[in-house]
Amino acid sequence: MKERIISVDIFRGLTIVLMILVNTPGTWTDVYAPLLHAEWHGYTPTDLVFPFFLFIVGTSIVFAYRNKTPNAATYKKISVRTLKLLGLGLFLGAFIVSFPFIRDFADIRFPGVLQRIGVVFFFTAILFLNLNWKALVGVCLVLLLGYWIWLGYIPLNGMEPSFERAPNNWANYIDLKVFGTHMYKADYDPEGLLSTLPSIATALFGVFTGLILVSKKKNKEWIMAGMGILLILLGNLWDLTFPINKALWTSSYVLVTAGWASLFLSAIYFLTDVLGFRFGSIFRYAGANAITVYFLSSFITSLFYQLRVNQDTSVHGWLFENLFVHDFMALKLSSLLYGLCVIGFYLLVAYVMYRKKIFIKV
Repeated sequence: MKERIISVDIFRGLTIVLMILVNTPGTWTDVYAPLLHAEWHGYTPTDLVFPFFLFIVGTSIVFAYRNKTPNAATYKKISVRTLKLLGLGLFLGAFIVSFPFIRDFADIRFPGVLQRIGVVFFFTAILFLNLNWKALVGVCLVLLLGYWIWLGYIPLNGMEPSFERAPNNWANYIDLKVFGTHMYKADYDPEGLLSTLPSIATALFGVFTGLILVSKKKNKEWIMAGMGILLILLGNLWDLTFPINKALWTSSYVLVTAGWASLFLSAIYFLTDVLGFRFGSIFRYAGANAITVYFLSSFITSLFYQLRVNQDTSVHGWLFENLFVHDFMALKLSSLLYGLCVIGFYLLVAYVMYRKKIFIKV
């Protein structure tokens, strides 16, 4: 029977819950600032959520593949899972703009959250199977330093490169050339092609944490906490020359977010796996079917925005206006309560699936 680290399951489920919360406010016009992404440089609590999930993908790879050999059967398993994630992501990208059928292929987004998870999982798993931890550290350094040099020092179209949105930003330039109109915005995509490289480093930091967790070291929580503090400090120092930026997934952003992930996981590990406190079980249920819960939430949210109660009102809008908007309540609070109710629904779904032993492996 595989060893279970309770804190890893809780952290994965909590991250999925936060992903749903920041993606489903009652109205995007009234949202509390911590639940919005940073405008460009810098970061908010919301900007921690996606890298937290990639971090835990790396940690989970250690548990899933540490006893596997790099052979055809293992590579097939990794490849099949990657293709499933890519397929689900592309389906959502098409569905969001095309329900109930494809109307304008040019508007379909090719990159996306699930696509990035799939690509990061594929390369991180392959690297983990074939390299020891020292070599993985080297890969991580090459990715982070190479990305910094590429974006910051290689001229683009005869101009000095920039970390701003346009026009001389390497990440955005490559996305425009490769994806054209199939992007999140006209001039950039937060899950773009080039910025996927440093996101692999995010997962590798999760791998390093996983290696600590499966080791025989004592005081693992303090090792993880120390690593987290060090990464946050280094990331903020690097921010002086390479700004923390989620859309570009800059190297400083990788360090800071991996640092916070390590700190949070160390705290949960200390409380649950060391002290034995039993809390957060509901998040474990969500973590057991994390991708399924995320996909369902994205699909149903898109459906609710597109299905109409009447010509002017979507199902989402009708639910929000009729159940959550009240004169005695600030609109931002109403918007937050809508999101919390959505979370409650998917936690219930996750609980039922867990109790019925329904585990959908994507």
